[in-house]
Amino acid sequence: VKGTKTVLISAYLEHRTDKKEVRVIALVLRSEKVAYRCLFRCQEKQLLSNSVADIHTDHFGFAYGTADIMCPIPSGCETPSSIAVTSAVANSTDDPSQEFLEVKNQQEKTHSFPYNFTVCISTMYNFTNVLQLVQSLEMLQLLGVNRVVVYKTNCSPETQRILDYYTQKGLLEVIPWSLSRYLKVSRYWQPSLGPGELHYFGQIPALNDCLYRYMYQSKYVALHDIDELILPQKLLPLLEKKYGANKCYRFENHVFPINFMLPPPASQTLPPQADWKNVPGLNILAHLYKESIFTETHSNFKIIVNPRAVFSTTVHGALNAQHGWSALVFAFCRIPTQKNLTKDKLIYDGRLLSYSAHFIPAVNKVLRETGFLPRTH
Repeated sequence: VKGTKTVLISAYLEHRTDKKEVRVIALVLRSEKVAYRCLFRCQEKQLLSNSVADIHTDHFGFAYGTADIMCPIPSGCETPSSIAVTSAVANSTDDPSQEFLEVKNQQEKTHSFPYNFTVCISTMYNFTNVLQLVQSLEMLQLLGVNRVVVYKTNCSPETQRILDYYTQKGLLEVIPWSLSRYLKVSRYWQPSLGPGELHYFGQIPALNDCLYRYMYQSKYVALHDIDELILPQKLLPLLEKKYGANKCYRFENHVFPINFMLPPPASQTLPPQADWKNVPGLNILAHLYKESIFTETHSNFKIIVNPRAVFSTTVHGALNAQHGWSALVFAFCRIPTQKNLTKDKLIYDGRLLSYSAHFIPAVNKVLRETGFLPRTH
């Protein structure tokens, strides 16, 4: 937005508020107070309304935060096709270079969505972990996911081959995510850990954009990382029956540290995985021991939501949900979190192996078709 530090991300028609509005997802400098003017394109007309930014509380102390600029739709504007946001003090409504955002979510839906279960993954930065990416995408499909959305800043050429493969198959949508053109993104979740103006590569605006992008495309939306797996789809109807359909479901992270590679107990045998040794990345089947949960510290959560019941989201939950929270269940995570951890403190959990009869051939098929394994005749 000219004359301000505000960066606009996307615009969505809001069907759930009392008055007709367009929600513009934006990044704002929290110390800057700006009054905005919203310029609507409606059929052949251009109409104006005034707005201010509502900054999300979960900014982790960074200078910039995610915000919603709520633009009331003026009378005489039935279906705004696009919108521009300007500073109220700038006389830029007649500026021919003014950039407009397409207003998405024109039609509200309550059923018959194109996708049943969508996973939003943010943000892919300097990513090289080919094997785990394929394993995760194949496991997600076994667990009932039929759409995955990746917000990508950059990745290795080998990773790009995998992304192209799944995009062509129709599973994956890749959203280019290059906020570093506009401000200094941090690689960390707190300002004290490293420089930057915005939390962890812009993860929070990406998650919020994905929530709205798939609000009327998917019955459920899960928000988590590529190194996390949430339990099967069959669980969701059970949760709905017990807690209600308009809830957000929180899943507790259980951590399988990647710095330990231990054999399973004698009663368990690992399936053969020698084919994968030359594929770049982590093999999740080599890490079947998890950390114990310490209730006296805090445990992170990831969420599955009915997106139509949520107004804003953050990394480990929904900031603003219509019908509150339910259900504390189980997720997998792969990053060691406890310092001075010894192997005798780990707990074996071989649940992934129960999928291996379907999982391993599926992974091998993708690796062959993308050139990471030789094709069999």
